Amino acid sequence: MSFFERPILNSPYFVPDRHWELEDGRPTDRILPHRRKADLISAIPGARSSGSAPQGDLGLDHAAGLSTSSTEYNQSNLNELRQEVDTWRRLPNPSQWGVSPVTQRLLQHWRALQADESQPIRPFFCQLEAVETAIWLAEVAPKGGSRGRGRRFLGWLEQANAEANPELFRIALKLATGAGKTTVMAMLIAWQTLNAVRSPNAKRYSKGFLIVAPGITIKDRLRVLQPNDTDSYYASRSLVPTDLLPDLGKARIVITNYHAFKRRETQDISKGGRAALAGHGEVLDTLETEGQMLQRVMKDLMGMKNIVVINDEAHHCYRERPGAAARKLSGDERKEAEANAEAARLWISGIEAAKRLLGVPVVYDLSATPFFLAGSGYVEGTLFPWVVSDFSLMDAIECGIVKLPRVPVADNVPGRPEPMYRNLWREVGKRMPKKAKGQKKPNPADLPLEVQAALDALYGHYEKTYEAWEAEGVGVPPVFIVVCNNTTNSEMLRDYIAGYERESADGEIDFVKGKLGLFHNYDDYGERLAKPRTILIDSATLEAGGDIDKAFRDAHAAEIEAFRREQASRGQGADVLADADILREVMNTIGRKGRLGEQVRCVVSVSMLTEGWDANNVTHIFGLRAFGTRLICEQVIGRALRRLSYDLDPEPDPDTGQRLFRTEYADIMGIDGLNFSGQAVQAPVNKPRDVVNVRAMSPERDDLEITFPRVEGYRPDFADDRLTADFSKIEPFVLTPEKVGAAEVKMSGIVGEPVDLTLEHLGSIRRSTIQQRIAAHLVMHKLRDADGRPRMGLFPKANRIVKQWLDADLLVCEGGTMPAQALYKLLTDDICDRILGGLSVEGPEGKPVLRAILDPYNPTGSTADVNFNTSAPRWQPRPDRSHINYIVTDSEWEEQLARLIEDHHKVLAYAKNHNLGFEIPYRVEGEAHRYRPDFLIRLADPDAPEGGETEPLTLIIEVKGFRDGNAAIKAAAAKDIWVPAVNALGRYGRWGFAELRAVHSFREELDAAIDALLTAPATV
Repeated sequence: MSFFERPILNSPYFVPDRHWELEDGRPTDRILPHRRKADLISAIPGARSSGSAPQGDLGLDHAAGLSTSSTEYNQSNLNELRQEVDTWRRLPNPSQWGVSPVTQRLLQHWRALQADESQPIRPFFCQLEAVETAIWLAEVAPKGGSRGRGRRFLGWLEQANAEANPELFRIALKLATGAGKTTVMAMLIAWQTLNAVRSPNAKRYSKGFLIVAPGITIKDRLRVLQPNDTDSYYASRSLVPTDLLPDLGKARIVITNYHAFKRRETQDISKGGRAALAGHGEVLDTLETEGQMLQRVMKDLMGMKNIVVINDEAHHCYRERPGAAARKLSGDERKEAEANAEAARLWISGIEAAKRLLGVPVVYDLSATPFFLAGSGYVEGTLFPWVVSDFSLMDAIECGIVKLPRVPVADNVPGRPEPMYRNLWREVGKRMPKKAKGQKKPNPADLPLEVQAALDALYGHYEKTYEAWEAEGVGVPPVFIVVCNNTTNSEMLRDYIAGYERESADGEIDFVKGKLGLFHNYDDYGERLAKPRTILIDSATLEAGGDIDKAFRDAHAAEIEAFRREQASRGQGADVLADADILREVMNTIGRKGRLGEQVRCVVSVSMLTEGWDANNVTHIFGLRAFGTRLICEQVIGRALRRLSYDLDPEPDPDTGQRLFRTEYADIMGIDGLNFSGQAVQAPVNKPRDVVNVRAMSPERDDLEITFPRVEGYRPDFADDRLTADFSKIEPFVLTPEKVGAAEVKMSGIVGEPVDLTLEHLGSIRRSTIQQRIAAHLVMHKLRDADGRPRMGLFPKANRIVKQWLDADLLVCEGGTMPAQALYKLLTDDICDRILGGLSVEGPEGKPVLRAILDPYNPTGSTADVNFNTSAPRWQPRPDRSHINYIVTDSEWEEQLARLIEDHHKVLAYAKNHNLGFEIPYRVEGEAHRYRPDFLIRLADPDAPEGGETEPLTLIIEVKGFRDGNAAIKAAAAKDIWVPAVNALGRYGRWGFAELRAVHSFREELDAAIDALLTAPATV
């Protein structure tokens, strides 16, 4: 097997445990059976060449040449930190994690979400790892870390920041383009906000956030981080449990682009007026003060203390290294370095100002390329020394998170060290057409032949891709991007591709047909299409938020007006939008069904689309400009790397048994960048599954709402010592070798007689001893008073109750296990929890001893809180039976049961427990778990008086085809502990639990479960 045949090795949802070996910048077709180390790896190999053309500074090699005498590039800290977090992540018991209860809840929720295949988009491992690293550094490391080494890592970060950012404490998370940095930001905000709300005195958390982006395009995209946004990630991607969403709404989030930090004029004075005033005294200072600038940029954060800053595309933000000898640059490289330095200075100065006024305890940097740029004073390409989590582009490719990029590696032009189309600008840059005398602009027909041939070659492959997408019914077209260096060349390329009008010598307007048919903006008769297929975007102007210049607006008046009419026809108020707003909306919605940019096929970019544009239907990029650094190459190519489909291959990988992503490709020409395939491979189109919004239909179906208690735990509650027990409905506690370990072992040497080891000697422990020790544990750890002290006087009662439990044969030993093993502390604890479920207070009512402990912040959950997107199998229930518009089913059994439930004459309403937030807490061997049953059913009470208030009757249903040990434990927790503890509260009506196991007997089992609850004694 070679890399070219199967580049994807790992699931995106698990720790990557294999990688392709690299040698001289190319895969060797050898798979190494462990995770790739965090290294300065840039997926940019050289071309296949018979010559000796040198590799660039950032080839697929180690950090060679990046350390200087005063800057040491050290990867060991990063790899050791990754190992620490990995060890911490594997701790089985949440009580060992050393984090707050809220953080524990979020980690458990995110890991469960990651395993839920019904979610259309769920957190990748790399996203969760980045957040886990931030959490570990904030909550675990200050306590010494999992092995007492946490402070060393904090010391490393403090030193790195003291040298490079003396006023700030920055933590950088490196995630490859397409790996989902916005999701990581949402998870960081949720973690900080929810902890700040529920622990207001904890100084390490904040509910105030300043998010800084490099441009308005990214700023617009990041609005999904606002909890009240219609597309908010917290709800639409289920990143926050529904019961915590109200607390998340208390966050204050300001999203801005760094340009806003530039201090503005406070008075509109002409240049002449300013000179006149200056002649009469001191120089007139009319710029905003630092405080005024902050008031304008982050008004909603004023008055808060200790806000958190999150930098998106953070490689633009750094403090220049003082006194460093700069590498001599010229031409475009010098201009680019100066622009980088000016942007970085403005960006970091704004954050430093925020710290002086409001306090900024931490800055989280997110970037695919957190490297120092040219003009920074550091060696260009040096990794930020405060990077704590690294998921490289090679990692993302091997996990299938991004498309596989391809560039030319060979052609049939002899005598060349590399293919011509790999760096096209070097071939044609000096031969690009210039405006001739008397012409308004150059003639597109004069483009160099190499450019025309390259466009034809790449377009030919696009055409096949377009036809394949049409055949599969994808619904949006693939997108072809052209990146140019200036407006003149971009307009010339646009006209060559899409067609144009020109004025002849006698003043008549002629129509010239475009060369690439699928990108035409005119029909065969010269009439403009109502929806342009090709658009030209001035990236730099749009990003800075400035107006489009008059020449640009005049040249594209027809396209802008067509889009304006389309926007207005959708009732979105296009009459009040500036031209730049409309074009920005077009850019932001390319590839999104039903939106303004839905049918755009070709984007010609003035300047560069370097980052932040996340359309997932880009399949081809054509570069016609100089790309000064390989970092910029990777950023531009990154625009094509977002996957179209996030559906896993239904067939598991033969080597690992895991379901992997299928390979998608992006073809690149004219950019000396990535290559992982020597020849074009026509991959099958991976059409994304349809995604629907599952939500409560409110207010029209609010009479079908089902509410439930959010239980956090249980406590014994009885006023006297009149305890009794009824174990007739309690599940037996079964000891098996799977639970406690092997009970029979055969020992044998190389020669000699074998011997069998068993647990027979434990049979000498008398049953009365077992009984007394369990009773002692019950009194010492479970039956405590309100002050937490053991009720020692209850021991005789407890001893009698344990004897009753043992006499009922509820301790079952299988596979050679022995009753004495019930004295293992973790098992004794589980047994006592079972016994508690059968206890009650003596008397005619026999009230249960256990009471449920509810979430103090949000004690009641509801179907009204349901709102998420899914691509999982689902069907629409009857509108008179379900508050929720869709039922998400995990199996045919569940769908069959759902139909039976909604047709049952005693059912008022029902809901599938999918993203509903209904959980049953329980413990196994001292470790906390949460169980999510399948359905909630609200029943009609046939004995209720007509028109009177009735006690709510709710039945919990679990569907189980195969019942293993874990299923039995969950069922016991629900039936023997949760149900009596909730019923004892008396505030949520009467509850019951049933487990349906035989698909052919669902109707009979459901009838029996419903009748059992209806005939059970009332709780109020």
